[in-house]
Amino acid sequence: VQLQASGGGLVQPGGSLRLSCTASESIASVNVLAWFRQAPGKKREMVSSISTGETLYYSASVKGRFTISRDNAKNTFYLQMDSLQPEDTALYYCSTDFTSWGQGTLVTVSS
Repeated sequence: VQLQASGGGLVQPGGSLRLSCTASESIASVNVLAWFRQAPGKKREMVSSISTGETLYYSASVKGRFTISRDNAKNTFYLQMDSLQPEDTALYYCSTDFTSWGQGTLVTVSS
């Protein structure tokens, strides 16, 4: 499966962005749709996922601010990011079943 991530950019603190990840194949039967991020000098961390049965996961650092969703008809899943802070600055990656990965989209939060 090929994944194409998009939606990153420069935003001021407190702003919002919506990331999209479009797959080359159907995501309807994928077990886990996930978003990761990697900040400069830090390890890659999982920030959110949707698992089988629509179980949602959010890391403590983004819970209450980020929302993951999916649109099976468009083979796309999303990460809505609100109340962005400078510490959210990172390269964001999407993944299906932790085996396929998008190329990353850069999110920069700065005034």
